[in-house]
Amino acid sequence: MEHLKNLHFTPETPFGMPLYPIFEKAYEAVLGEPASKFRYIPSVTPLSTVNEVTMTCITYFIVIFGGRFLMTNVAPFKLQVPFMIHNILLTLVSGILLVLMVEQIFPVLYRHGLMAAICADETWTQPLELLYYLNYLVKYWELIDTIFLVLKKKKLVAMDISEFLHYYHHSLTMVLCFTQLNGKTSVSWVPITLNLTVHVLMYYYYFRTAAGAKIWWKKYLTTLQITQFIIDLFVIYFCTYTYFAFTYWPHLPNMGSCAGTETSALFGCALLSSYLVLFINFYRITYQAKKAAARKQKQEKEDQQKSRPKSKKV
Repeated sequence: MEHLKNLHFTPETPFGMPLYPIFEKAYEAVLGEPASKFRYIPSVTPLSTVNEVTMTCITYFIVIFGGRFLMTNVAPFKLQVPFMIHNILLTLVSGILLVLMVEQIFPVLYRHGLMAAICADETWTQPLELLYYLNYLVKYWELIDTIFLVLKKKKLVAMDISEFLHYYHHSLTMVLCFTQLNGKTSVSWVPITLNLTVHVLMYYYYFRTAAGAKIWWKKYLTTLQITQFIIDLFVIYFCTYTYFAFTYWPHLPNMGSCAGTETSALFGCALLSSYLVLFINFYRITYQAKKAAARKQKQEKEDQQKSRPKSKKV
């Protein structure tokens, strides 16, 4: 317990100790330059152009459907160990990015309030920009999820909608991160931290199930994903509304302007709305359909028992 006495909890150190300096040392050791020098510059920073993002999406779908075609007459690969390594690493990376972002945003929330945290230009800081960019790069890494599915010839569930949701969500989340980086939307930390929270649990779930464990909370993970999008949309719709009201219709009630470009705001609203609809539909198909099937099976069993002739007593 002695090491706990050295923890000092403040708004700037919500975890009891400064974590970002540790990250800076690791960053400089790997890349050979200070983290403080990083700047996201469109068309200069790697993967910061529309062409790069577009080609990645096209390549992703070619690999998916081309791979499925090539695997038609090939036995599925096991890939248990590589899949477990992939998922535990994504669990750890998502967790590290999450705590680093929380450490950056908590002082703003504590000292200046929610409105400043989601709308002020000053909230888009250099450390957060770097973390947002690293989170964006992780979205490219996460595309490998689908490669594993193709090589293992594994469907997510029996319904085709689930596969569409997987492809759609993976590819366009990468596009979403790209648009918000270019738009410098201060509210970015809300969907990103919520998404990282879900991904810590999701990739841990995949890691455990790949090892053969039975996880009872899968259903609640989908519920958490839906809750994530509801919170995202509430916050992002508010930011978009107050920006447009302040800018174009000041006679309407508003809370002032909000940092970010109009294009990034509208794209974020549209894409996250589609996510919510698709995940709710996935939830309905996966869980409500299973319940209906179970009720039907139970009813058929009861009907069979009733229809059997009763044996006569001798």
